[in-house]
Amino acid sequence: MKKAVKAIVFSLLLLGFYVAAVLVHGTLTDWQPEKEMVLQAEQKAHESIIADSILDFVTWNLGYGGLGAESNFFYDSGNLFFSNGRMVRADKALVEKNIGGDTLFVESTPADFYLFQEVDYHAKRSYGINQFKAVEKELPGYASFFAPNYCAPRVPIPIFEPWKAYGQVESGLATYSRFQPQSSVRFQLPGEYPWPDRIFQLDRCAGVHRFDVKGGKELVLVNVHNSAYDKTGELKRQQMAFLKNFFLEEYKKGHYVIVGGDWNQCPPYFEFDRFSPGDSDGYSQINIEPDFLPADWQWVYDPTLPTNRKVKDKYVPGETFITLIDFFLISPNVKVLQVKGLDQQFRFSDHQPVWMEVLLL
Repeated sequence: MKKAVKAIVFSLLLLGFYVAAVLVHGTLTDWQPEKEMVLQAEQKAHESIIADSILDFVTWNLGYGGLGAESNFFYDSGNLFFSNGRMVRADKALVEKNIGGDTLFVESTPADFYLFQEVDYHAKRSYGINQFKAVEKELPGYASFFAPNYCAPRVPIPIFEPWKAYGQVESGLATYSRFQPQSSVRFQLPGEYPWPDRIFQLDRCAGVHRFDVKGGKELVLVNVHNSAYDKTGELKRQQMAFLKNFFLEEYKKGHYVIVGGDWNQCPPYFEFDRFSPGDSDGYSQINIEPDFLPADWQWVYDPTLPTNRKVKDKYVPGETFITLIDFFLISPNVKVLQVKGLDQQFRFSDHQPVWMEVLLL
C-alpha cells in the first residue's frame, strides 16, 4: 500500500514538474513584438505609382496549409491538454495539397492586391514548407511583405500529449501587390489573453501599406486578422477601437482607405447563422457594431457565400457550421464595383477567398 501511495505521489510530482516546465519555457520564450515594426519587401514590384482608378483585391485566410476540408482541429473544441483523437497537424500530403491550392489560386485569379492571413513562413505544422515564398513564386513582379503574428520556438499543446506537440511556428500576414508601396509597417493590435493562455496564442497585428496614387493622394491598404477564441469579444473590442481611430485619421488626411482580412466577427447586422439557421452547433459569432464607423463607410462582402467553416470536425456540406467573417472595408472616397465570394467548398482552407473590384473616386 505504501509503495502504491509513493508511486502515485511521485507521478503527481513528475506531472506537476512537467506542466511547470512547459509554462516556464513558454513564458520565457513568449515573443514580445514592438508596437510598430517596419516591414521589408522580400520581392519588389515593377510599378511604384498607382495610375489606374479601378483596382482588384483578394482577401483569404490560407489556414497555414493545414486546415483543408479533411481537417478536424483539436483546439477548436477548446482543449489545451488532449487532442481527443482530433488532428494536431495535418498529414504532409494534405499540407502539400492545400499549399498547391494556394498557388493555383493566385495563378488563376488575377488581382492587383492579395491580402492573406495565417501564412506559414517556417513551421513544424507545415513541415518546413515556406508557404509565403511558394505563393510569392507565382507572382513575379509583385511586391511581397510578411508581417509575423505567431512566433514560437515550440508550442507545447496538447500539453499531455508531448509527442504530438504543435512545435515551432513562424507565421503571419502576407501581402502581395502589383505596386511598390512607399512604406509598409506592422502595427501590434492592443489586448492580450490572460496568462498562461497568451503564451500559446497569436500576437494579433495589422499590416499597413501606403501607395502613391497618381494625382498626389495615397492608398492606405490594411491587412488585418483579429483575435479568435475570444468568447467575450473583449479583445476584439480593444483591437477595433484602435483600428477605428487609425482608419478615421487616415481618411481625414484625404487618403483612400481599404481594409481586408479575417475579422473573426460578422459585418454589422449580418446573422451569424444565416447559412445554418437554428443549427449553429454550439458556435456563436459577434457582429461589428453598426455605429462603429460613420454611415458613409462601407462593409463589402458577398452575402450569398460563407467564408468560414468550423473545424471541430471534417467538412461535411450541409452539416458543418458555416458563417461569414472575411470581408472588406472601404472609405467613402472608394466605390465598390463588384464583390464575389469564391466557392472552393473549403478544399484548401477553413476559409474561402473574397474578390473585390473598386473605383478610386
